[in-house]
Amino acid sequence: MFNFKIRKSGKKNNTFLLVLLVFMTSLVHANYILLPMDADTQSNHLKAYGITYWSLQKQIKVKWLLNYRGGSFLFPNTDQLQKECKIRGVSFEILSDAETQQILETINSPSQNMEAIVLEKAPKVAVYSPDGKQPWDDAVTLILTYAEIPYDTVYDKEVLGDELIVYDWLHLHHEDFTGQYGKFYKSYRSASWYINEKRRQEELAISLGYSKVSQEKLAVAKKIRDYVIGGGFMFAMCSATESFDIALSAEGVDICEPMFDGDGSDPNYQAEINFRRTFAFKNFKLERTLKYDFSNIDMTNYRPEVKKELDYFSLKDYSAKWDPIPTMLCQNHTNLVKGFMGQTTAFASHMVKSNVLILGQNKINNEARYIHGIKGKGFFTFYGGHDPEDYQHKVGDPKTELELHPNSPGYRLILNNLLFPAAKKKKQKT
Repeated sequence: MFNFKIRKSGKKNNTFLLVLLVFMTSLVHANYILLPMDADTQSNHLKAYGITYWSLQKQIKVKWLLNYRGGSFLFPNTDQLQKECKIRGVSFEILSDAETQQILETINSPSQNMEAIVLEKAPKVAVYSPDGKQPWDDAVTLILTYAEIPYDTVYDKEVLGDELIVYDWLHLHHEDFTGQYGKFYKSYRSASWYINEKRRQEELAISLGYSKVSQEKLAVAKKIRDYVIGGGFMFAMCSATESFDIALSAEGVDICEPMFDGDGSDPNYQAEINFRRTFAFKNFKLERTLKYDFSNIDMTNYRPEVKKELDYFSLKDYSAKWDPIPTMLCQNHTNLVKGFMGQTTAFASHMVKSNVLILGQNKINNEARYIHGIKGKGFFTFYGGHDPEDYQHKVGDPKTELELHPNSPGYRLILNNLLFPAAKKKKQKT
């Protein structure tokens, strides 16, 4: 009797130990990969976005851990993903189920300003840019190329042909939508590149059925406006931000001087500007002279003298659980971002409409650098400056080598915007 019980108990112990072993093995099994996005542990923040996009292309859902270690990304673990991270030089951490669950529980806690957002699909990307432009002529095409994120190039013919409908995300190259050729006339009117560009734009406008470049560019701006209203996401930088809103506000008004379109402007065109038509700006005054300026929206010539070493703007802090969209767009490993100049460097804060969020600003100079808003069913973000790692880019300057800036906070803001459409079905709480 006694021996029998001992043998039976032994079998039970063996069974218990086996179950315990299986359970503990499952706990330590490496089922997840974390791409940390904090300052100390990620060797290449920019290419980490490329890894995330690559995973979405393969229909692998990714969790974006807002405000957790700089906005880290969580993936199911695969050998292929590990290999891709190693090839691209992206730091990653292998997590067990238990470790992953602990992280998600921390994020889900009401006491933590964090949220886990599921990214569902790879956004289809278009860049509005003329033929002949190189990837390094624009910060967005430069970072897309570096991060290995595919994109299509579209221009006026495609936009007017309603081809934007197939894209989730549209970037506006540093375009002048007012028909004034970037207002480069005073400094570059004799330069061969300016003469050729003016002729090319005029020929394009005529081929599309317009007598003036300003009329054709307005038609393009209106198509882009309709794309956003219909649910698209538009991201613009530098002069494309300011000139886009000016073109919309000046519909039906001639604001171009004779050197731009061959005839005079309307005598009192400032009084005819309609601010209700704009996306982001209000109460601005157009620049009527040949100065390298479109309006007083841009702070470049109005801001106090700022030393390059002291030129920074700060990102606002939002509630990840209640305001996931602006939180998503501000994910970074630092709250301070280096300032950088452009034809449109920064926006006068008092000219930003009240329904538009100022995500990044320099309060001392009363300037907004990074703003976001809703238009119809869609979204737009305007980002001042030309290149986040080239403080004062000039015509003919060499391209930025992003290999030297793999952890650029300024470039991260661009990539935050690109990933946003992957999660745009996630509605804000009210």
